[in-house]
Amino acid sequence: MANRLFTWAFIIIFFFQLNHLSRSESFIGINYGQVADNLPSPDATAKMLQSTSIEKVRLYGADPAIIKAFANTGIGIMIGVSNGDIPAMATDPSFAKNWVNSNVSPFYPASKIVHINIGNEVLLSGDRNLMTQLLPAMQNLQNALNSASLNGKIKVSTVHSMAVLRQSDPPSSGSFDPSFGDLMKGLLEFNNATGSPLVINPYPFFAYQSDPRPETLAFCLFQPNSGRVDSGTKIKYTNMFDAQVDAVRSALNAMGFKGVEILVAETGWPYKGDSNEVGPSLENAKAYNGNLIAHLKSMVGTPLMPGKSVDTYLFALYDEDLKPGPGSERAFGLFKLDMTMNYDAGFSKTSQAPSNAKNPATPTIPTTPAPKAKKTVWCVPKAGVSDAQLQANLDYACSHGTDCSSIQPGGACFEPNTVASHATYAMNQLYQTAGRNPWDCDFSQTATLSTTNPSYNACQYPGGEA
Repeated sequence: MANRLFTWAFIIIFFFQLNHLSRSESFIGINYGQVADNLPSPDATAKMLQSTSIEKVRLYGADPAIIKAFANTGIGIMIGVSNGDIPAMATDPSFAKNWVNSNVSPFYPASKIVHINIGNEVLLSGDRNLMTQLLPAMQNLQNALNSASLNGKIKVSTVHSMAVLRQSDPPSSGSFDPSFGDLMKGLLEFNNATGSPLVINPYPFFAYQSDPRPETLAFCLFQPNSGRVDSGTKIKYTNMFDAQVDAVRSALNAMGFKGVEILVAETGWPYKGDSNEVGPSLENAKAYNGNLIAHLKSMVGTPLMPGKSVDTYLFALYDEDLKPGPGSERAFGLFKLDMTMNYDAGFSKTSQAPSNAKNPATPTIPTTPAPKAKKTVWCVPKAGVSDAQLQANLDYACSHGTDCSSIQPGGACFEPNTVASHATYAMNQLYQTAGRNPWDCDFSQTATLSTTNPSYNACQYPGGEA
């Protein structure tokens, strides 16, 4: 009898451990950005990711081609609502319902949509009106999901920068910036009531750039270091990621939201950058992402959240060649365009390259890359932007010193006389004349850079090198 009980106990423990192992990497995701003109197809990308231990992808919008590509793969999908759609979603419940009917219902559950983020770093936008509309937009979207019988199946939240914290060092002193006051409290009450997480973007890479000492680099890369003792708790932290996440945990606890979980929407390290940038290198990127993945897989957790791993989305799947800014902005990709790895970060299921990679048996010979030719780019609206937002962009551009005479009656670009056409011209005109800075082609995240010249007939759009 004793032997039989022991056998059953062993079987139960074995299956429990097997189930735990099968779920042990469900918290590893990756960001799938599209600010590029050279990316592999969504279908090829979905197939490639099935050969890895990555089980979730984050999209910055709701591209139907990508959502469809991940149908029946079992890979979870996080989609997004642009900052530009927040005002309409906040004031018009039917807009939220139409958004769900267009971007969620046609694909779910074959495409495993698990999370919707409304806006990106809205509290730091400086737009007070947009900030106050964020919570109503989240509430209307949640109600729209409830009406579609998706209550509890898809979480709704918004993405925050670490800058929403007033203090983060030491981690036990973590607290939210009081200037956000009731706004943050309302958002956290929504998270708490719906069971959705607080979504944050911790980047040890940027922490190292502001403190480029060797010991800081080791602390950021999960490498051997003397550690940093939290003066409040006497806990010794051995890596920056845990310290940053625990600072957010402390801030949540201090506001009385101990039940709100944390989700990391972005974290990563660039493998190259400009000559004047501190930190980017292939060795550092491999160390950070590889050690982070090993840390997550270990399930050791953080000192304030032991025994579990925070859902973490690595940045990023591919390099995005049209992203503005320093060279590092275009060098976060973990995969090359032929879908082989830039470096092995430890999430491949096998040691072989994906079957759809080019010449998988050919060894990679390190070479010095040739200088990348600059491309001429134009600032254009993203697909799916509403006419209301386009009109707002048009009004903004033409009221901030932009020459909009060409889209006036009789002008070379007046026809076609549509909001989309006129807004495209005005947005590009502002970008090209204001200095071609990244923020000049943002328009509340409703614009992007394109290498396709939108000029037509006598209507000529000025272009500039990225």
